[in-house]
Amino acid sequence: MYFGLIAMVNPLEVVPWRVSMTLLFCVLLVTLMRRWSQVMTILKTPRLLGWFSLSSLLLYLNWQLFVIGVMTGNVIETALGYFINPLFTILIGVVVRGEKLTRPQWIAVGIALVGVVIAAVGYGSFPWIAIGLAVSFGLYGAVHKHAGEAVDGVTGLTVETLVSVPIGVVQMIIVANVIGIGAFSHGPGIATLVLVSGVATAIPLILFGEASRRLPLSYLGFIQFLTPILGFLYGFFVMHEEVSATRWIGFVAVWIALVILISEMVAQLRRSPQAETGPISVPLD
Repeated sequence: MYFGLIAMVNPLEVVPWRVSMTLLFCVLLVTLMRRWSQVMTILKTPRLLGWFSLSSLLLYLNWQLFVIGVMTGNVIETALGYFINPLFTILIGVVVRGEKLTRPQWIAVGIALVGVVIAAVGYGSFPWIAIGLAVSFGLYGAVHKHAGEAVDGVTGLTVETLVSVPIGVVQMIIVANVIGIGAFSHGPGIATLVLVSGVATAIPLILFGEASRRLPLSYLGFIQFLTPILGFLYGFFVMHEEVSATRWIGFVAVWIALVILISEMVAQLRRSPQAETGPISVPLD
């Protein structure tokens, strides 16, 4: 919804502003929270800096694809991408990290996979925005978790945006010379929204970083189904994008899988030993 408000600005210009303003917001938070020592530790550790550099590139790619999708009227395709993303995240968790799924969870993943294939076929062409979003954010989540399980969300995002700002600067220079800068030509309201996009970006990503430290990738993938549901509802009811019968079948299949997944998660929590003694506590590290 936020980026729909600034759809008149070129999406290739929006992302550099988004990255720069996100870094500015993170710098303020790091200063207030006195975490510059943690940031410097990562910057001075080649292994950590390498992992965070990779995650920052994946995040930048994801941001650019998402903004292009939303600002060109392809919100429902972005929703498809984020429906695929949890499946990709779950696959990484199972294959790479050896996480285990229960039988109901495997059934749900299978149903969702069929739904995604049907929805993709319904587009009539290769949904490159959807696939790009799914792969980039799925890999970002896995890399970020591998690199930053001991790093808090604010510190991790600060390093990631610090690494990606030079990319944004180069992109902005190219856009300025080829297309021209237009963020400030639509009045102070639009210019303000473009600049405040850093805050709108940083808050959910900091929360995501904290969640990735605490949850298995498979659980993180299940919860992420909420994102495309909201995106789909926005694209359908607000943007009035067309949804063919084939797409409806695909999306409904994914929603059935979501119900199964959530039901299984609730059942697992009830079977947990902690559930018998009190609230479930989640370790901070």
